Amino acid sequence: MSRLPDDLRKRTKRFASGVIRYYISLPRQREEVAVLGKQLLRSGTSVAAHAREASRARSDAEFCSKLDGLLQEADESQLWLELLQEDCGITVESGRELLVESDELISIFTTIVSSVRKRLGN
Repeated sequence: MSRLPDDLRKRTKRFASGVIRYYISLPRQREEVAVLGKQLLRSGTSVAAHAREASRARSDAEFCSKLDGLLQEADESQLWLELLQEDCGITVESGRELLVESDELISIFTTIVSSVRKRLGN
């Protein structure tokens, strides 16, 4: 049995897919865009990987640990998206949508971790 609802696993996978499509659309002939894009690709797809790992956690502590990793990767993804937009002038609508989605994922998973930790008394 999965510790995460299937809709959240699918949502993080959609986020990762959106990051991949965004990365493909980037003009990587500019070195700074190529570097930031690669960082985003790594962190954005890692969000879904951490959700999968959390789904199979053997304990509440492991579950929270995996979700903490997810939160770090989602926050890092936001940073790369912000830098691409603000400092590199990449203003693709899908980038703004990914920023909104990463913010929502951070809120959702922060609430889940907080609830589990509260239940555990941590």
